This record gives sequence, structure tokens and C-alpha cells, in this order.
Amino acid sequence: MIPSAMSGHERTEPVDPPVDPMLFRSIIGHFATGVTVITTRAGDEFQGMTANAVASLSLDPVMMLACVDKGTHSHRVLEQGGVFAVNILGAHQEDVSRLFARRAEPELRTLRGQPFRIGVTGVPVLEDCLAYIECRVADVLTGGDHSIFLGQVVGVRVVNEALSPLLFYRGQYRALAPDA
Repeated sequence: MIPSAMSGHERTEPVDPPVDPMLFRSIIGHFATGVTVITTRAGDEFQGMTANAVASLSLDPVMMLACVDKGTHSHRVLEQGGVFAVNILGAHQEDVSRLFARRAEPELRTLRGQPFRIGVTGVPVLEDCLAYIECRVADVLTGGDHSIFLGQVVGVRVVNEALSPLLFYRGQYRALAPDA
């Protein structure tokens, strides 16, 4: 905490210059993350996007959060549909991550040629993922140029326990080292 903030006095120190976004991106790249594809649906329109800004949020109730760029088509579909699935990708799915990282046009009942099934919320769930978590949107918060979708978890499943996760670190896809 800033000492002046703890004492209730107004801050008088000079404000640091803003952090360069590209420098921040480079630094945060040192934080290894898992890779997911968030899938969503609004009516007959299906959408998917690669995301690593997801996290468990709460155990009571069981909740997840997913951060989505406000300028994407996926954001609009998720906002309208109110449901999403977090598909946790396996190490064999780098091509799937790259596919969903590209911006796409609206899709009716397809997911860029990827096999899927319909989950309990009506969202498409990727068939070959490591595991998935289905959510209903409970709230949406503003986070700069992203929205933070808070999801009440309504369904979970491990699809293939034998798979290793796909990871992302310093701008590259990675995999776990083999067991020693």
C-alpha cells in the first residue's frame, strides 16, 4: 500500500508515465498460461475464440471468469447468448488454437470445421479437448478494452485425462516436460 493512502492523505508523489502496452505484453508473456477456446452461441450463431485470460473465480458458488476483447465478434455473440464453454486444449491442439485466434465472420451452426457437440447450455463444446467447463453468464464487468464475463459453472467434464495441456509462454506454444 502507498503510505499516504493508508493515512488518508491525498497522494502528492508524481504519477509514473503510462506503461507501454507492448512492453506490458512482453512482460506478461513470462507468465505461462494454459490455452483455451471459449465457445458461445446466440440463437443459430456459433462462435469460438482462443483465450488464455480465463480463471477459476469461486467455489461457492462455483464460478469462472473469461476476459473478451470488446471489439470482437465473439464478444457480441457471448453478450447476446449469455452462455459459454471454456474448452481446455491439449498439447496436440496447437492448430486449433491458431484457428480460433484469427478473427472470423459469423458462423451458423459450424465451428470453423472443428468437430463439436452441443452442451447442456446449448453451446458448442469441442470434441477433442482435454476438458471443458460450461457456464451461464452471471455478470459482466468492464476491464479496459475487455469485458470480464463472470460465469456460473453448470457443467464440467474431463474428455481425455491422458492428454497433456497446451501451454503458452513468451509468445510460443509449449508443452509440459515428460515425467522424470
